Order: sequence, then structure tokens, then C-alpha cells
Amino acid sequence: MMKNVIFRNGDKMPILGLGTWKSKPGEVKQAVYWALEAGYRHIDCAAIYGNEKEVGEGLAEAIRAGIVKRSNVFLTSKLWNDSHRYEDVGPALDKTLDDLGVDYLNLYLIHWPISFKHGVNFATLREEFYTYEDVPLTQTWSAMQEQKALGKTKHIGVSNFNSTKLLELIKMKEEVPEMNQIEMHPFLPQENLVEFCKQHQILLTAYSPLGSPDSRAEKHQKDPKLLSNPVVCEIARKHGVSEGQVLIAWSVARKVVVIPKSVNQRRIVENLRAVDLKLDDHDLMELRDIGISHRFVDGTFFTQGQSPYELSDLWE
Repeated sequence: MMKNVIFRNGDKMPILGLGTWKSKPGEVKQAVYWALEAGYRHIDCAAIYGNEKEVGEGLAEAIRAGIVKRSNVFLTSKLWNDSHRYEDVGPALDKTLDDLGVDYLNLYLIHWPISFKHGVNFATLREEFYTYEDVPLTQTWSAMQEQKALGKTKHIGVSNFNSTKLLELIKMKEEVPEMNQIEMHPFLPQENLVEFCKQHQILLTAYSPLGSPDSRAEKHQKDPKLLSNPVVCEIARKHGVSEGQVLIAWSVARKVVVIPKSVNQRRIVENLRAVDLKLDDHDLMELRDIGISHRFVDGTFFTQGQSPYELSDLWE
């Protein structure tokens, strides 16, 4: 039975969704179809993933097959860093809607609190970046509110925002972000940020909930492995489930939306079943005391070279 989190206006969002980051073209269309067929009703996308057209094709196919209607699928997407200027937000959202083949999103997020010149996918040179003086986050947030007012998205929020950046938007005395999507798992429980968001009625989504096991980059070879951590393995054995299911259930127990990515049909179905796994107090205590602290998506790709940004702009 799918659990939901509830927005301030009473709208529901399924607590488990299919993540599509790093899902290769040629795989993601089928993964989306399998997910909807299995019972998922929440798909998480982003313009920068480069696969929204295929996500849309998978959704369209499932609608044609009578598996779902558009109205019962929760679709999230994200505004990329090169479209933070007021005049660029609407066209970026229009492109996402066009690629997905839908009239509206359920949730649209500012992907990062980092701004590039328009048309720059990944900035490295100083002249490819905008600073907060050039394009304040408040400007982007005003444009996000306008898109919501136009009916192009039902809800708006942010991703990778720390409490300082959230506070900047809250102080506008306009609309408070409804969601913050951040990296979260037992190696990075983000207790302070979770508490801050709770105080301000900001819902949370956990990305990389399994510890980014598909990271092939050289610098990640020495990362601690969350899925093979002895504590996680022991809890999985105890309940007769997979390690991935334990990690998904951990987020669900915290009332945090969770979006594991998979293109494997068996794994997609298995991940969905994790919603029904109830971890006991001892399991949760063991995971809380896991003894390892690690961030897999460290954000250094935005702060190196000639970037005007620092890691303190991203993390608590």
C-alpha cells in the first residue's frame, strides 16, 4: 500500500518514486513503463539528465496501455543552472513540458543554488558563471512562483539548498518552498536540515538513497559502500529483504520521499515493496549509529577552477 506525504494544500505525493538520474537513453523509457506497470505513481526527472523525452515516451505508452492516467502520476522535474534569470525560467519549464509530453508538472524544483550563463551546461570558466549579485536566488524564486500561478506546475520547491539559502527565500515573505530534494541516507542523515525543514513545513526528498552505487568515476572508487555496510546487511538478513529495501524503508520511516533509480525490472518491483517493510526501533538505532559520515555527491564540480561559488553555498 503506497504511503504519501501531504503538501500544505492537502495534495498528496507518493513517498516512493522512480529516480531517472544516470538512466541511459534506450533504458529509461522501458524503466518508466515497468515502474508504472508495477504500481509506481511518481517519477522524478530533470532537464539536465538528458532523458526527459524518453521518460515522456514511457509515460505515454503506459497511458495508452490503460495502466495509468496522467492525473494519477506525480511528475517532478528541475530547472537547470543555466536558466535562473527571471526570463529564462518559463521557457525552461516549457521545454521540459514539451519533452515529457504533458501540460503540467506536479512539482518543479530549482536544481542547484548555482547559476550559469544561459546555454552553458557545465560551467568551468569564470565568465560562464553568474554570481548571486548577477542573479539573486530571489529572482529565480519569483519566476518559479509565476510558473505555478500560470498553472504549469502545481507545486514548487528546491534541491540541494542548505538552511541559509532556504532562509533567503523564506524571508521574501512570499511562497515558502514546498520541497527540498537533498542527498540523504544513513551515512548522511542531515538531521539539522531535516529539523529546519520540518519547522518551516518544507517536505523532503532523498536522492542517492542507496549511496550512488552506479558511480564509476575514479574519485569514487574509495568511497565507503553503503549497500555492503555490515549494519545494513545484518538488518537485511534479519528481515529477509535486500539491502536496498532496508535503505528505502529507512527514508520512509523518517517520512521522507525517496527516489531510488533503477532500470532493472526485478529491482524496480523489489524497491516498491520496501514501502511495506517496517524497521523496528533497534534497526533505526543501529542505522543512526552506523559510524560513517560520507557525502557521495560532493558538489566540487561546481566549486573548482574559476567558479565564484564555495561548498558553503551548498552544504550545511
